[in-house]
Amino acid sequence: MKKHPKVEENFLWDPNMKTHFTIPWTFSKLLASSILLISIFCVFYTVSLSAASNSSNQELGIIKTIRVIDNPEIAPSVSSQKPNAPEKTSLHHLVFGIGASARLWDHRKNYIKLWWKPQQMRGVVWLDKAVKNGTDDHLLPPIKISSDTSKFKYKNPKGHRSAIRISRIVSETLRLGLEGVRWFVMGDDDTFFVADNLVRVLSKYDHNRFYYVGSSSESHLQNINFSYGMAYGGGGFAISYPLARALAKIQDRCIQRYPGLYGSDDRIHACMAELGVPLTKEPGFHQYDVYGSLLGLLAAHPVAPLVSIHHLDVVDPIFPSVNRVQALQRLKVPINLDSAAVMQQSVCYDKTRSWTISVSWGYTVQIYRGIFSVREMEMPARTFLNWYKRADYTGFSFNTRPVSRHVCQKPFVYYLSNALYNKNTNQTASEYVQHRVSNPGCKWKMADPSRIERVEIYKKPDPNLWDRPPRRNCCRVLPTKKKGTMVIDVGVCGEDEVIELR
Repeated sequence: MKKHPKVEENFLWDPNMKTHFTIPWTFSKLLASSILLISIFCVFYTVSLSAASNSSNQELGIIKTIRVIDNPEIAPSVSSQKPNAPEKTSLHHLVFGIGASARLWDHRKNYIKLWWKPQQMRGVVWLDKAVKNGTDDHLLPPIKISSDTSKFKYKNPKGHRSAIRISRIVSETLRLGLEGVRWFVMGDDDTFFVADNLVRVLSKYDHNRFYYVGSSSESHLQNINFSYGMAYGGGGFAISYPLARALAKIQDRCIQRYPGLYGSDDRIHACMAELGVPLTKEPGFHQYDVYGSLLGLLAAHPVAPLVSIHHLDVVDPIFPSVNRVQALQRLKVPINLDSAAVMQQSVCYDKTRSWTISVSWGYTVQIYRGIFSVREMEMPARTFLNWYKRADYTGFSFNTRPVSRHVCQKPFVYYLSNALYNKNTNQTASEYVQHRVSNPGCKWKMADPSRIERVEIYKKPDPNLWDRPPRRNCCRVLPTKKKGTMVIDVGVCGEDEVIELR
C-alpha cells in the first residue's frame, strides 16, 4: 500500500506561505487569550466597583450620621438619663472654726451675731474654758472647749501659748465628723464675714484638691516678720476638706517641731509648707493690720469680693458717729441687697463742674474738685496708720496715696444712710449723706461740692458679677432737678464705655 506523503512535503517551502497557513491557529490562541484577559479585567472591575460602592456607602453613612448628630432636633438619644451636674458650693458645705477666748466672749460674740446665719451655717466657737449660757445662744454657733495643749512646747517670749490651741481648731473641727463638708473656714471672734462672698470665692476652686486660701497682711513689716506666703488667721482662711484631713494626720507632730513660732497662723503655715501646699491668695480677705480709719482702704477696695474685715476692736467704726456694732449693722443693709457689689469702687466725672466722683457702693461716695485719673483714685488714701503706728507709706504691702493737705483738694465724703430694693424696676436705691467737717473755704473759682447734701445711687443687683472676668462697674452722673442732690447710675460698663479724662 502506497503511503501518503505528509502535507508539508507536498508543498515547496515558502516563507510567505508558512505565515499564511499559521494564521488560523495563532488567531484562535490570541482571541482566546484576549477573551480571558477581558474577562479577568471585567471581574476585577466589577469587584473594584463593588468595593468602591460599599466604601462610598460607608462614607455616606458616616456623613449622614455626623449630620444627624449635628442636628440637635434629630440627635439620637444615647441615654435617656443625663449625668447629674455637680452640686454648687453653698453655705452648707462650709464649716467655720472660730477662735475665741472666754475673757472677751461677752463683748465679741456681738460681732459674730451680725454675720452668722443659724439656719444656713455650720460651725463651732472654740473657747479656752467654759462660759455662762446666754439668752442669745440660739443666734450663735455652738460652743466647744479646746483640747488640752499642755504637752506641746511653746518657747516664744513675746507670744502666748494659746496660739497652739487656736492652730488646732481646723483639725479639732474635722474630728467632729460632720458630713458633706467641702471647706473648713478659720476666723477670729473679731472677724466679720460676708458669707455669700466667701461662697463665691471658694466656688472657684475644686474642693476635692488641696487648697489653702486666704491673704497676707497689709503691713509690709508683718509680712517680713512672718511670711508673705502665710494666710493671716484674723482675716480668715479656708482649707479644703482633703487638705484638712492631711493636716490633721501630721499637725501634732508638726507643731512640736516649731516651738519658737509666735502665733497660730504661722504654725498652720509651717505645716502647709511641710505638706507642700502654697497659699492661694484672695484679696477680699482682710487682716487689717492698721490703726485709725478704714475709709481709704474700703473706698478703694480691690476689684474682688469683700470677704472679711478683721481687728474690729482696733480700727475705728466704719461709719462715723456710731459704735462698731451699729456700723456693721448698717453695712448689712446693702449686703442683703447686693452682696457681690458691696465696697466695689466706680469712678466717673461731672464734666460740667469739673468734679471727680468715687463711689464705693454700699459704703461711701467722695466728690473731689478737679479731674483725677482712675489710676490715682484706685490707690487707697492713707487715712490709717500702719501696724507699728507710724505714718510711713513704705510700711504697707500695697500702693497708697497721701491724704491731700490742700483745702481745695480734700474730698467731700458722703456715707451710706439707707438703701432699699424696688422690685418693679429691679433696682436698688441707696442714699449717701454728707459728713460735714469744718474746713477753711476754698478760693478756687469753680463749682463748690459742699452744696451737694446727698447722693442717690441707682443700681441693679448683680449676683453673677464675679462669674465674669474682674472689671469695675461704671458710674454715670445723671441730670436731676432735685436741689442739693446728685443722682448717679452704677452698673456694668456698656460696649466701648471707658472711664477717660477729657
